Amino acid sequence: MTHQLIIGNRLYFSWSLAAWLMVDRFGLSDYVKTTVLYPATEDGVGALMTDYAPARTLPTMITSDGAILSDSMAIGEELASLYPNAGLWPAAPLARGTARALANEMHSSFRGLRAEWPVNLHRSYAPVQPSESIAAELDRLEAIWAHARAVTGQDTPWLCGDYSIADAIFAPMAIRLANYGFDTRPATKAYVAAHLADPALRRWRAMGLAANQTSKVFEYQGPTRPWPGPTPLAAEPVDTGTAENAACPYSGDPVTHLAEIGQRIFGFCNAFCRDKTVADPAAWPAFMTLYRR
Repeated sequence: MTHQLIIGNRLYFSWSLAAWLMVDRFGLSDYVKTTVLYPATEDGVGALMTDYAPARTLPTMITSDGAILSDSMAIGEELASLYPNAGLWPAAPLARGTARALANEMHSSFRGLRAEWPVNLHRSYAPVQPSESIAAELDRLEAIWAHARAVTGQDTPWLCGDYSIADAIFAPMAIRLANYGFDTRPATKAYVAAHLADPALRRWRAMGLAANQTSKVFEYQGPTRPWPGPTPLAAEPVDTGTAENAACPYSGDPVTHLAEIGQRIFGFCNAFCRDKTVADPAAWPAFMTLYRR
């Protein structure tokens, strides 16, 4: 049973991130093939979707049965139905109901933040003065995130216990708040930090950086600052040297591309495998197993 997930540019397309996390975070990558599209503008998405009609937005998932799901919550609910043991929703009724309520509020609300503060995994910006409507949305996020943790009595980093669809849906919002420096309130600060440190989100960002499909159209115009997430291991691609490994840690294929990581030389089977690792080595368990030998 193989499904196809069509996503947008990993550096900017927020709902694509949410859908991909629903796959990666719940161990469903063996069942879902991912295709990345790079529209030049938001309006250019439809022109790239002709092979997937009637879908016209990203993300879109086409199930093995041919159902076309062009909505992130529809994708999440269908995955939860197809893989009921994967844990996409919490098992406990109180936690599950709370997670559903929060996920759907994110899906239908916070239009100001979504419109004015675009997601960007390429760079972050100096804090800006929020408008009155944006300030109200920031208040609402703190309120519902604190409520979820209090009512479910959880001590995990996530909203309703173990990571769920609700957390995948809110991951882009966490990036927004980090991007623009509004991750300072207690519940918000802890929750945003959890997302920035999440290896799955770090892998998504690393793949976006490796693809390097930046676009001025999707960039916010303002002073920049360093990325607020964990500082990656020092790494850079190199042209010469002798790799410690003969086979790529991801594919098992022979080494053709090199990188210096932690003052050691490692090899990879292609430029993308190398570059995604260089972007954030610690995000990749297969590489770190090799690195820690």
